[in-house]
Amino acid sequence: MQSGISASAELASQFKDLLSSDSNFGLLATITKESLTPTHTLGPSTSADFASNLDLLAPHLEPNKALYIILRRHSTAPSLVAVTYIPDAAPVRQKMLFAATRLTLVRELGSEHFRETIFATTPEELTAAGFEKHDAHTKLEAPLTEEEESLGVVKRAEAEAGQGSGRREIHLSKNLSMPVSEKALQAIGEVGNGGRVLTMLKINPETESVELVEDDASPSSIAELSRAISPTEPRFSFYRYAHTHNGAASEPVLFFFTNPSTGGTKAVKTRMLYPLMKRAVVTAAETACGVTPEKKFEVEDPSEITQESVDDELHPRVQVRQGFNRPKRPGR
Repeated sequence: MQSGISASAELASQFKDLLSSDSNFGLLATITKESLTPTHTLGPSTSADFASNLDLLAPHLEPNKALYIILRRHSTAPSLVAVTYIPDAAPVRQKMLFAATRLTLVRELGSEHFRETIFATTPEELTAAGFEKHDAHTKLEAPLTEEEESLGVVKRAEAEAGQGSGRREIHLSKNLSMPVSEKALQAIGEVGNGGRVLTMLKINPETESVELVEDDASPSSIAELSRAISPTEPRFSFYRYAHTHNGAASEPVLFFFTNPSTGGTKAVKTRMLYPLMKRAVVTAAETACGVTPEKKFEVEDPSEITQESVDDELHPRVQVRQGFNRPKRPGR
């Protein structure tokens, strides 16, 4: 998922200064309107030790404000680490915007400069102890592609192979695969071939795999569909919409992505997976199930899915242009 936001000239300039000099420890950035902009330069470095320099960062970490953080961590190239800091108390829309734009930051500044990208939700994760814990669980790798980083499934096939998990690896590109449960794929296919009306999917936060929501709902209208989708948890829904328009009957498959801002799923890391996996879920439906949605809808709350909004997308109203009527001459 990309947000359309780009790096400002000011950010590019300050980043260039950071690269050209070893004196500063890092650079902080945020999103201002439609642009990535710098906020602070961290430095000069107080020590050659990375852990000691983290004291420069601590004062800038607020409990309710997202931030992009670029730190000089390694002595050899690529020497930088890009951190996306999104605390749980940050506004929901800010969380989603920062999550969707984090790869843009790395891509526009030059992915070759970054050894790794990190996602953090608490200041404790960005202390010396936090980085030690991160290193203990993650083997440092070369920069990842946008798709690999977004979906978080690099090399997961090996980990899944011996587990008998009932998941299939859907290959979306040469180096990218995404685990989807066999039940989910089968259910998507059944929507396409008329076997079922609705299939809803969710993401398992532990495995970051797509799973089927066990629900036997069979809505016969858009209003019933709106009520069938969870108002508290994000969902990917494939719906076979049987209806008649201008005397012609049709049953197009529609895709709905709903991501409520209130309710059950509060964890940022879990919520951010949904917009990042949206395109991949549609791709899996098309490539593995042969189901291509005729229209795709993205709303925050299921209540926003209405008969009018769906029909307007499927059957746009034709604007009839009226000819020009010459005004009557006075006295006629």
